[in-house]
Amino acid sequence: QVQLAESGGGSVQAGESLTLSCTAAKRPLNVRLMGWFRQASGKEREFVASIDWSGGSSSYADSAEGRFTITRDNTKNTMYLQMSNLKPEDTATYYCAASVRPSTEFNYWGQGTRVTVSA
Repeated sequence: QVQLAESGGGSVQAGESLTLSCTAAKRPLNVRLMGWFRQASGKEREFVASIDWSGGSSSYADSAEGRFTITRDNTKNTMYLQMSNLKPEDTATYYCAASVRPSTEFNYWGQGTRVTVSA
């Protein structure tokens, strides 16, 4: 079991920055990949970014490329999403997720943290 908890959501103005955190309750074992997803009201959940838990290589959705940065601190069992130049269309509930071996899917999810960006 991997228990994940997001924090750092809030309300900001367009153009401002926000950093989300995702902390595992205990040192996650056999984690292959961790990622951020988001779901806006009335829309399907979409991929935002992911990071290899051991090697640190990352991947981004086109909407996040150049504005968002995903990092992780293995010593703190924590993953971060630094978001800059936020836009109203970034408004959503953001979820962190873990892909734990032997699964190749994201099979553990946090409860989400809400981000609201006003124009």
